[in-house]
Amino acid sequence: MPDTTTERDYSAYKELSFAKRLFGHIGTVLTHKKHVRHGCFKMGIYMQGIMHDMSKFSPTEFIPSVRYYSGTFSPNATDRYLTGISSSWLHHKGRNKHHFEYWIDYIPEGEGHMGGCRMPLKYVAEMIADRYAACVAYNGNKYTCADPWNYYNKSASHLMIDPDTRAVLEAALKYMRDKGEDEAFLYVKRMLKITKGRDYDASIVDRAK
Repeated sequence: MPDTTTERDYSAYKELSFAKRLFGHIGTVLTHKKHVRHGCFKMGIYMQGIMHDMSKFSPTEFIPSVRYYSGTFSPNATDRYLTGISSSWLHHKGRNKHHFEYWIDYIPEGEGHMGGCRMPLKYVAEMIADRYAACVAYNGNKYTCADPWNYYNKSASHLMIDPDTRAVLEAALKYMRDKGEDEAFLYVKRMLKITKGRDYDASIVDRAK
Protein backbone atom coordinates (compact mmCIF):
# COMPACT_ATOMS: atom_id res chain seq x y z
CA MET A 1 0.00 0.00 0.00
CA PRO A 2 1.37 3.43 -0.84
CA ASP A 3 2.04 5.54 2.22
CA THR A 4 0.22 8.72 1.19
CA THR A 5 -2.33 9.80 -1.36
CA THR A 6 0.34 11.85 -3.16
CA GLU A 7 1.98 8.58 -4.21
CA ARG A 8 -1.20 7.27 -5.83
CA ASP A 9 -1.80 7.51 -9.53
CA TYR A 10 -5.57 7.74 -9.78
CA SER A 11 -5.49 7.29 -13.54
CA ALA A 12 -3.52 4.03 -13.39
CA TYR A 13 -6.65 1.92 -13.93
CA LYS A 14 -6.95 3.36 -17.46
CA GLU A 15 -3.72 1.63 -18.46
CA LEU A 16 -5.26 -1.81 -17.91
CA SER A 17 -7.65 -3.62 -20.23
CA PHE A 18 -11.04 -4.70 -18.94
CA ALA A 19 -9.87 -8.32 -18.75
CA LYS A 20 -6.83 -7.37 -16.66
CA ARG A 21 -8.97 -5.30 -14.33
CA LEU A 22 -11.58 -8.04 -14.03
CA PHE A 23 -9.23 -10.92 -13.32
CA GLY A 24 -6.86 -8.70 -11.36
CA HIS A 25 -9.64 -7.71 -8.98
CA ILE A 26 -10.92 -11.26 -8.63
CA GLY A 27 -7.39 -12.47 -7.93
CA THR A 28 -6.83 -9.77 -5.33
CA VAL A 29 -10.09 -10.59 -3.53
CA LEU A 30 -9.40 -14.32 -3.52
CA THR A 31 -5.83 -13.78 -2.31
CA HIS A 32 -7.12 -11.50 0.42
CA LYS A 33 -9.75 -14.03 1.46
CA LYS A 34 -7.14 -16.80 1.56
CA HIS A 35 -4.98 -14.88 4.01
CA VAL A 36 -7.96 -13.81 6.11
CA ARG A 37 -9.04 -17.44 6.24
CA HIS A 38 -5.57 -18.42 7.47
CA GLY A 39 -5.76 -15.89 10.29
CA CYS A 40 -9.34 -16.70 11.23
CA PHE A 41 -8.67 -20.43 11.29
CA LYS A 42 -5.65 -19.83 13.54
CA MET A 43 -7.94 -17.92 15.91
CA GLY A 44 -10.67 -20.57 15.80
CA ILE A 45 -13.33 -18.43 14.07
CA TYR A 46 -13.86 -20.74 11.12
CA MET A 47 -17.17 -19.53 9.71
CA GLN A 48 -15.95 -15.93 9.67
CA GLY A 49 -12.88 -17.05 7.77
CA ILE A 50 -15.04 -18.74 5.16
CA MET A 51 -17.69 -16.01 4.80
CA HIS A 52 -15.35 -13.02 5.03
CA ASP A 53 -16.06 -10.21 2.52
CA MET A 54 -18.66 -12.11 0.50
CA SER A 55 -20.38 -8.78 -0.17
CA LYS A 56 -17.49 -7.91 -2.50
CA PHE A 57 -19.18 -10.13 -5.08
CA SER A 58 -22.40 -8.09 -4.99
CA PRO A 59 -22.94 -5.79 -8.02
CA THR A 60 -22.74 -2.66 -5.85
CA GLU A 61 -19.19 -3.51 -4.79
CA PHE A 62 -17.96 -5.67 -7.66
CA ILE A 63 -18.70 -3.33 -10.59
CA PRO A 64 -16.87 -0.18 -9.38
CA SER A 65 -14.03 -2.30 -7.99
CA VAL A 66 -13.40 -3.77 -11.44
CA ARG A 67 -13.84 -0.38 -13.13
CA TYR A 68 -11.18 1.30 -10.95
CA TYR A 69 -8.84 -1.63 -10.33
CA SER A 70 -5.17 -0.68 -10.68
CA GLY A 71 -3.46 -3.39 -8.63
CA THR A 72 -1.59 -1.01 -6.35
CA PHE A 73 -4.26 0.28 -3.94
CA SER A 74 -7.97 -0.05 -3.27
CA PRO A 75 -10.31 0.82 -6.16
CA ASN A 76 -12.49 2.54 -3.55
CA ALA A 77 -9.84 5.25 -3.20
CA THR A 78 -9.95 6.00 -6.93
CA ASP A 79 -13.75 6.00 -6.97
CA ARG A 80 -13.81 8.37 -4.00
CA TYR A 81 -11.19 10.65 -5.56
CA LEU A 82 -12.91 10.87 -8.94
CA THR A 83 -16.57 10.96 -7.91
CA GLY A 84 -16.48 12.27 -4.34
CA ILE A 85 -17.92 9.09 -2.84
CA SER A 86 -17.34 5.35 -2.88
CA SER A 87 -20.70 3.59 -3.04
CA SER A 88 -18.83 0.29 -2.88
CA TRP A 89 -17.24 1.18 0.46
CA LEU A 90 -20.48 2.52 1.94
CA HIS A 91 -22.18 -0.73 0.98
CA HIS A 92 -19.28 -2.80 2.30
CA LYS A 93 -18.87 -1.19 5.71
CA GLY A 94 -22.61 -1.39 6.34
CA ARG A 95 -22.67 -5.15 5.85
CA ASN A 96 -19.42 -6.38 7.35
CA LYS A 97 -19.15 -6.26 11.14
CA HIS A 98 -15.37 -6.64 11.17
CA HIS A 99 -15.04 -2.97 10.18
CA PHE A 100 -15.02 -0.55 13.10
CA GLU A 101 -16.95 1.90 10.89
CA TYR A 102 -19.93 -0.47 11.10
CA TRP A 103 -20.08 0.25 14.84
CA ILE A 104 -20.14 4.06 14.72
CA ASP A 105 -23.34 5.45 16.26
CA TYR A 106 -24.65 8.32 18.35
CA ILE A 107 -23.30 7.93 21.87
CA PRO A 108 -25.38 8.34 25.04
CA GLU A 109 -22.73 10.47 26.76
CA GLY A 110 -23.13 13.43 24.40
CA GLU A 111 -26.30 14.59 22.71
CA GLY A 112 -25.84 14.55 18.96
CA HIS A 113 -22.26 13.24 19.23
CA MET A 114 -21.09 10.17 17.37
CA GLY A 115 -18.52 7.66 18.50
CA GLY A 116 -17.35 4.10 18.19
CA CYS A 117 -19.29 1.37 19.98
CA ARG A 118 -17.44 -1.59 21.45
CA MET A 119 -17.07 -4.31 18.85
CA PRO A 120 -17.72 -7.94 19.82
CA LEU A 121 -14.33 -9.56 20.23
CA LYS A 122 -14.86 -12.08 17.44
CA TYR A 123 -15.23 -9.21 14.96
CA VAL A 124 -12.15 -7.47 16.35
CA ALA A 125 -10.31 -10.74 15.67
CA GLU A 126 -11.59 -10.81 12.10
CA MET A 127 -10.58 -7.14 11.69
CA ILE A 128 -7.03 -8.06 12.71
CA ALA A 129 -6.93 -10.85 10.12
CA ASP A 130 -8.40 -8.44 7.57
CA ARG A 131 -5.71 -5.82 8.12
CA TYR A 132 -2.98 -8.44 7.91
CA ALA A 133 -4.43 -9.89 4.70
CA ALA A 134 -4.89 -6.49 3.04
CA CYS A 135 -1.22 -5.67 3.57
CA VAL A 136 -0.16 -9.07 2.19
CA ALA A 137 -2.40 -8.69 -0.87
CA TYR A 138 -1.19 -5.20 -1.79
CA ASN A 139 2.45 -5.34 -0.67
CA GLY A 140 3.23 -8.78 -2.10
CA ASN A 141 6.88 -9.75 -1.78
CA LYS A 142 7.62 -6.50 0.05
CA TYR A 143 5.32 -7.42 2.93
CA THR A 144 6.72 -7.56 6.47
CA CYS A 145 4.92 -8.40 9.70
CA ALA A 146 5.28 -4.75 10.75
CA ASP A 147 3.16 -3.53 7.83
CA PRO A 148 -0.28 -3.93 9.48
CA TRP A 149 0.83 -1.92 12.51
CA ASN A 150 2.57 0.74 10.42
CA TYR A 151 -0.44 1.19 8.15
CA TYR A 152 -2.83 1.42 11.09
CA ASN A 153 -0.59 3.79 13.04
CA LYS A 154 -0.60 6.41 10.26
CA SER A 155 -4.28 7.12 10.81
CA ALA A 156 -4.79 5.88 14.38
CA SER A 157 -5.12 9.32 15.98
CA HIS A 158 -8.32 10.25 14.16
CA LEU A 159 -10.13 6.91 14.01
CA MET A 160 -13.59 6.88 15.63
CA ILE A 161 -13.19 3.64 17.55
CA ASP A 162 -14.16 2.42 21.02
CA PRO A 163 -11.25 2.59 23.53
CA ASP A 164 -11.46 -1.08 24.54
CA THR A 165 -11.69 -2.18 20.91
CA ARG A 166 -8.72 0.05 20.11
CA ALA A 167 -6.70 -1.47 22.95
CA VAL A 168 -7.20 -5.00 21.61
CA LEU A 169 -6.51 -4.00 18.00
CA GLU A 170 -3.32 -2.12 18.86
CA ALA A 171 -2.03 -4.84 21.19
CA ALA A 172 -2.55 -7.51 18.53
CA LEU A 173 -0.94 -5.49 15.74
CA LYS A 174 2.07 -4.71 17.93
CA TYR A 175 2.29 -8.40 18.86
CA MET A 176 2.26 -9.20 15.15
CA ARG A 177 4.97 -6.63 14.47
CA ASP A 178 7.21 -7.99 17.21
CA LYS A 179 6.52 -11.75 17.13
CA GLY A 180 4.97 -12.53 13.75
CA GLU A 181 1.52 -13.24 12.40
CA ASP A 182 0.87 -16.70 13.79
CA GLU A 183 1.92 -15.73 17.31
CA ALA A 184 -0.40 -12.72 17.11
CA PHE A 185 -3.30 -14.89 15.99
CA LEU A 186 -2.67 -17.28 18.88
CA TYR A 187 -2.57 -14.29 21.23
CA VAL A 188 -6.01 -13.18 20.04
CA LYS A 189 -7.27 -16.77 20.26
CA ARG A 190 -6.35 -16.72 23.95
CA MET A 191 -8.42 -13.54 24.36
CA LEU A 192 -11.39 -15.24 22.70
CA LYS A 193 -10.97 -18.28 24.94
CA ILE A 194 -10.79 -16.18 28.11
CA THR A 195 -13.92 -14.17 27.28
CA LYS A 196 -15.82 -17.13 25.76
CA GLY A 197 -17.70 -14.75 23.50
CA ARG A 198 -18.84 -12.52 26.33
CA ASP A 199 -18.00 -8.90 27.09
CA TYR A 200 -14.43 -7.66 27.50
CA ASP A 201 -12.43 -4.56 28.32
CA ALA A 202 -8.89 -3.37 27.75
CA SER A 203 -7.55 -5.57 30.56
CA ILE A 204 -7.87 -8.60 28.26
CA VAL A 205 -4.70 -7.60 26.41
CA ASP A 206 -2.59 -8.30 29.51
CA ARG A 207 -4.60 -11.29 30.73
CA ALA A 208 -4.00 -13.12 27.43
CA LYS A 209 -0.21 -12.72 27.36
